[in-house]
Amino acid sequence: MSRPRRIVLLRHGESEGNVDDTVYEREPDHALSLTAKGRDQAERAGELLRELFGDERISAYVSPYRRAHQTFRALKLTPGRVRVREEPRLREQDWGNWQEREDVRRQKAYRDAYGHFFYRFAQGESGADVYDRVGAFLESLWRSFEDPGHPPNVLLVTHGLTMRLFCMRWLHWTVAEFECLSNPGNAETRMLVLGSDGRYHLDRPFERWCTPESYGFTD
Repeated sequence: MSRPRRIVLLRHGESEGNVDDTVYEREPDHALSLTAKGRDQAERAGELLRELFGDERISAYVSPYRRAHQTFRALKLTPGRVRVREEPRLREQDWGNWQEREDVRRQKAYRDAYGHFFYRFAQGESGADVYDRVGAFLESLWRSFEDPGHPPNVLLVTHGLTMRLFCMRWLHWTVAEFECLSNPGNAETRMLVLGSDGRYHLDRPFERWCTPESYGFTD
């Protein structure tokens, strides 16, 4: 098995929905574009990633959302060194179809009280649903490592909640641990690095907004 040396998770740059939540009433979530600031954020992230990867090859997976594709293009990775695939299982949490602002705000308040992992948006997904599809993607990703020529770098261009759930699944965090974590900022990365012990380690933690509350004796 040819495991990559690093797995880089990148959140998309600032999108129209990040600055104006009324846009969801007019545009589907998957169709929202980056703002000018978001494009600048993605370009700066690209400078850091190109320096990190150097001349090494990259296997990239990109959420099918427009803002993720735009973020990937803004990275300006060398085409001959990157193998890119669109990966629907890395999409944003589904909040339903057309969204009415006050209804979404009300549901977000319910989610904060109920828990981000278990609360399911009306006609949408719970965090647990996203966890399941991220787990299915991980199985596919692990199978790809069986190729002896697998690139030494994996890049996932995705969304904040999906990043946290990917790390939760990979690092076997509990639900309580997940619930205390905040999303990374737009165009921020987290990286799983293969250590000398044969395990992957997160390069830096996600910020915590609260202390994990134990759910039982197994924590």
